Amino acid sequence: MTTENKKIKIMLVDDDHFLLDIYSLKFKTQGLNIVTADGSSEALEKIRNGDNPDIILLDIIMPTMDGLELLKIIRDEKLVPLAVIIMLTNQSDEMEKAKELGVDGYIIKATSIPSEVVSQVMEIYNKKNKNK
Repeated sequence: MTTENKKIKIMLVDDDHFLLDIYSLKFKTQGLNIVTADGSSEALEKIRNGDNPDIILLDIIMPTMDGLELLKIIRDEKLVPLAVIIMLTNQSDEMEKAKELGVDGYIIKATSIPSEVVSQVMEIYNKKNKNK
């Protein structure tokens, strides 16, 4: 990873604290700036209060509001329009719905170790930003 990564801010949204810790550590060791949100409601509050991440990683299955609902609100309200939004989930059957809502990438947690997730996230981010 390059020093350019230090400028990239990632918001990780999941209700699983163990996964938040593991992924946070992996992204931080790559020199990336990461903030976490314990569920969609907290993420939405942070975004509406001015948090402007470059990348948002969303789980789907979460209490109160799932990741797809959060994605729809972000898109409908045009919140963080430049953010690359990636689903990081075990729900492979929701991929089509996520694509309809304008997700930029889809990573299945069960098939990727955390270091692979970091690489895949950066690949999706760099690909989208190359097309601008």
